[in-house]
Amino acid sequence: MDRIILHIDVNNAFLSWTAVYMLKKGYKYDIRNRYAIIAGDESQRRGIVLAKSNPCKKNGVVTAEAIYSARRKCPYLEIYKPNYKLYKYFSDKMYNYLCQYTDIIERYSIDECFLDYTGSMELFGDPVKIAYKIKDDIYRMFGFTVNVGVGNNKLLAKMASDFEKPNKVHTLFSDEVEEKIFPLKVDDLFMIGKASSKKLHEMGINTIEELANYDVDMLTRKFKSMGKMMHDYANGIDNSPVYYEREAAKSISSSTVLPYNYHDISMIHDVIHNLSCDIGKKLRYNKMYADTIGIWLKYNYFDKVSKQVKLDFSIAADEEIYDNACRIFDNLWNHDDGIRSVCVFISGFSTVRKKQLSIFDNFNNNENMLDNDKLQSVIDEIRDKYGDKVIGYVSDKDNRR
Repeated sequence: MDRIILHIDVNNAFLSWTAVYMLKKGYKYDIRNRYAIIAGDESQRRGIVLAKSNPCKKNGVVTAEAIYSARRKCPYLEIYKPNYKLYKYFSDKMYNYLCQYTDIIERYSIDECFLDYTGSMELFGDPVKIAYKIKDDIYRMFGFTVNVGVGNNKLLAKMASDFEKPNKVHTLFSDEVEEKIFPLKVDDLFMIGKASSKKLHEMGINTIEELANYDVDMLTRKFKSMGKMMHDYANGIDNSPVYYEREAAKSISSSTVLPYNYHDISMIHDVIHNLSCDIGKKLRYNKMYADTIGIWLKYNYFDKVSKQVKLDFSIAADEEIYDNACRIFDNLWNHDDGIRSVCVFISGFSTVRKKQLSIFDNFNNNENMLDNDKLQSVIDEIRDKYGDKVIGYVSDKDNRR
């Protein structure tokens, strides 16, 4: 039986979610219909366009463009700061709604989800009809629009959702590949960036059909492992599963979907620190220690990579979890591809702190661990009384100043 995958993609998410929030707060204009953008802080040199309205798009404003450039194209430009707490709120709303159809859901990014609908057809019926229902329900319930792509794998579902926007449902089944995507420019194929596109055009490959029929060995020599992936994608082939989070027994995890692709290691470390504190709080609440820690992360394509390490001692303090998680992450990340989501997890629980001593150990290590436990206990008491944000740690950025 062929798989049935749905890809739900929020139309212009950051701006749409901001618009819905403002309308609910009584703002009389819908900024989706005005010359409006979501952008970073110009004073801190983060003044680039993160999202733009359709009127801005028609005037030539593009994502990642400098604000001063966007102003030249739209003199009456309205600028709104990003609000990632708000984005997560709406993202969670959508995710919780989608969970009624299947528990096999991958949060590919903060505004995109993949659903493996294969096992749900007997219960809910035709996937295309369900796709329309999802689209209409989300708009009716939450006030923003989505595109829904339906296909036989994640690649086809994602490409289908990109065909025409907004508020549309499209199909791209395996038997529709030649008709619907072969005529498209090779630049339109998922994961073909500007550099790869330029090389392909230089090789005389201008359409997806030409890439699909090109010699795969020659592509591999030119692009290495990426060449085989390009060839598969051009032919509509993608066997990657829908990754969904099912908390393993006897483990504690904390994960997050990032609002955009992170490349800055200090920003990723900050995220890992927040996840580590969340795990540490759960661990200490249960009066446990852990001796195994791991990281998984998803890149801005479909790949998910993970690594875990069994320690020769047990940990419980936030900074212990964070330090070990960062070491694993730094060795796991390829330092090139953007990070879409990250998870820290721990296991190997015990009720007492364990340390495997060798003749080379300094017994002061045990005293340091006891000191860490005492300090963490004081921090937990303060947080319980005054809230989690009342006390924190010096960040990587602060250490570099």
